[in-house]
Amino acid sequence: MRGILGLVPRTGSVLLAGEETIRLATHALVRRGIGHAPEGRGVCAALTVAEKLRLAERPETGEPDYDLVHELFPELRRRARQAAGTLSGGQQQMLAIARTPLNGNRLIIADEPTKGLAPKVVSEVARALERAADAVPVLLVEQNLAVVRHLARHCVVLADGRTAHQGPALDLLADAEAARRLLGVGRGDPARTGPPLPGTARPAAPTPEADT
Repeated sequence: MRGILGLVPRTGSVLLAGEETIRLATHALVRRGIGHAPEGRGVCAALTVAEKLRLAERPETGEPDYDLVHELFPELRRRARQAAGTLSGGQQQMLAIARTPLNGNRLIIADEPTKGLAPKVVSEVARALERAADAVPVLLVEQNLAVVRHLARHCVVLADGRTAHQGPALDLLADAEAARRLLGVGRGDPARTGPPLPGTARPAAPTPEADT
């Protein structure tokens, strides 16, 4: 993900809507409509929720869509004046994700959004990502297979930095032998796949990625 965003040295080719972006600086990629929710959340503890969202505004994209953000994350509206550092881990993750649909981005990159979260909060974050994916494509890096099963249409499995598999996500998860070989789990291994997520099982995110 950091390579796509130009945050680390990279080679090869990255296309966004057919446009080569490998030589563009990070700020230029952001201006082309890539929103990033980083692993580790990247929340500044001293700022309030409202201030953190305000910092994410990009005037060149027009009026920020706070209506969408508050529809996806109603808890953030209620906590607008609260310091981000006093939020729970799940609320901080919601704040990190909420910055991405604020500016009408063409792509949201979500890097390990459920890492370290309690099961209930995992479900809340997954539902928010599902709703966000109805408005904009989501590229998701995720190792919780219950979340992948719930959200993903297309998956890419990475092993040692190389593509080991790509194809429909549900086809991979339904194939016990392939799942065991590529992911190290079987269909009936709840300790690795995680509990079922509530709500519809309809795959929602147009372009997610499952990372091993």
